[in-house]
Amino acid sequence: MYCKNCGNPMDPNASVCVKCGCAANNGGNFCANCGQPVAPGAVFCTSCGASMTPVAPAEAKSKMVAGLLGILVGALGVHNFYLGYTSKAVVQLLLTVLSCGVLGAVSSIWGLVEGIMILTGNIKTDGKGNPLKD
Repeated sequence: MYCKNCGNPMDPNASVCVKCGCAANNGGNFCANCGQPVAPGAVFCTSCGASMTPVAPAEAKSKMVAGLLGILVGALGVHNFYLGYTSKAVVQLLLTVLSCGVLGAVSSIWGLVEGIMILTGNIKTDGKGNPLKD
């Protein structure tokens, strides 16, 4: 990784360039992939072909949708499937289905509590670590 402001090599985990002090991924004078100078407003680096425009972040999941799914159909783990917590969702689903609904009350309370936690902000991220939108 290279500083986009000065072209100096950077550690991929660094938050600022040690040479120029610019924040990581700020600037547009150099390619972050190869460190070569690029023309202002360039879409691709002419040296290595890397895209100069940042990749759009993943669409954020809705906190309201996740919370309501947890409250309404939490026994089936739908809210955890929505947020990407697949393992936890499968456990909730199997707990309800394989017990023929006998343990559905336990799973329903579990979903209700998680739904409330999502809506109050105690659960703030999805399964990939992306923040939930309001």
